[in-house]
Amino acid sequence: YFVWFRTDGRLTGCNYILDKKKTVTALKAVMMYFVLGITILRSYADSVWTEEGVCVVLNSTITADMNCSYNCGSDCWRVSKYPCLQVYVSVNNTGHVSRLSHNEETQDCFYVPKCQKDSVVMHTMIMNISERLKVNQQVPCYYDPSEQQESVLLTRMYGHSAVFHSLFWPSCMLAGGTLIILMVKLTQYLSILCEEIGKIKR
Repeated sequence: YFVWFRTDGRLTGCNYILDKKKTVTALKAVMMYFVLGITILRSYADSVWTEEGVCVVLNSTITADMNCSYNCGSDCWRVSKYPCLQVYVSVNNTGHVSRLSHNEETQDCFYVPKCQKDSVVMHTMIMNISERLKVNQQVPCYYDPSEQQESVLLTRMYGHSAVFHSLFWPSCMLAGGTLIILMVKLTQYLSILCEEIGKIKR
């Protein structure tokens, strides 16, 4: 850490440090935007469930108990269980049977609850979901038109809306970071200009 004074008594070292911190903060915001943008857009581009259709529930069954781990303190993890619900549907009344998943990350079971110590709570949650997905009930779903993926999704994690909301606030931060950099550069330019004018007046 350092400070120095100009001959006219004005403190310039602290201003330099503050300007440098502002620039670093702005550059971090820019880097975060690009990292997040690349991650979200890549996931969106890789998603194959692009067509929206109507799925008719054919069957919903609890198939087995699945193990999961929950945090019980510092460096402490314990095992709990939740029931695996599998839901089978017919897409667009075509007769083609597919397994319905809640989103891209729940392929083996329809829904994966947040793991917790009380397995009864998770069991009750899954049973409530099963009761809502009654036979012959119609639900909106997303499917792979190329039929490379046999499963279909109830919701997309990386759809148009998700991409928009994920990039909106980082875009605001990017604009703010760019504005900070421009203000820092303008301040530096004005400081140099004032110094040059002061030399001419002497």
